[in-house]
Amino acid sequence: MNLTDPSFRYTWLMWAAAFMLPWALLFIGRPALRRPMLWASALTAPFGLTEPLFVPAYWNPPSLFDLAQRTGFDVESLIFCYAIGGLGVAGYRALAPVPLRRLNHHARSSPRHRWHLLALASPFFVFTTLLALRWNPIYPGILAMFSGAATTILCRPDLWRNTLFGGGVFLALYAVFLLGLKWLWPGYIEMVWNLDALLAWRPAGLPAEELLFGFAFGMYWSSVYEHVTWRQRGAVKRRRITGHERFSP
Repeated sequence: MNLTDPSFRYTWLMWAAAFMLPWALLFIGRPALRRPMLWASALTAPFGLTEPLFVPAYWNPPSLFDLAQRTGFDVESLIFCYAIGGLGVAGYRALAPVPLRRLNHHARSSPRHRWHLLALASPFFVFTTLLALRWNPIYPGILAMFSGAATTILCRPDLWRNTLFGGGVFLALYAVFLLGLKWLWPGYIEMVWNLDALLAWRPAGLPAEELLFGFAFGMYWSSVYEHVTWRQRGAVKRRRITGHERFSP
């Protein structure tokens, strides 16, 4: 089996586009998530332009019009990054739908928020710094997002649930998509990923780097909307009205 096989030509396109299905379901079914999803997807889509860093050092997928092989860039990466951005932001909130409220001025003036902008920008600094070490680029990418998640928690401890649970939610979703790729296109992972340059540990036959990427991406992006917009999840308070209990944010 080789990458010139026509059955592989559109695999990357179909797999990337498949992420738009849960994206569309969340967008249609959860109107409250639409703004954060569009916001996050617009921010993450341009990261698809970093594909030349990963082809062929990390992987070398057949792409539409053979763009990845001829230029390093491809359309599929833009679709993929757009979709996972919205899913990363919405996954946690879809499973734990609690209204958001703005942090008040007193909370925002806390000394820890002096590092607000640095915490948000830390993944970019870490990624560009580690690239200079000439590691396989997937590792700077993973460590950059883990650092972004860690600095977010240091700056905004109230977001630790978003960060950890959001990482787990996106990891689970991403693992399902990876297993689907493995089962629907047998041999694709072995032919496309540069496995000789990666860790030998492959849970369920999947590159460990992909699973680490999924967890790190979910950790960082699940809380980035609240961090950027100075919002936090509203507490649920119990009120007693005319002898009856009801809940309200």
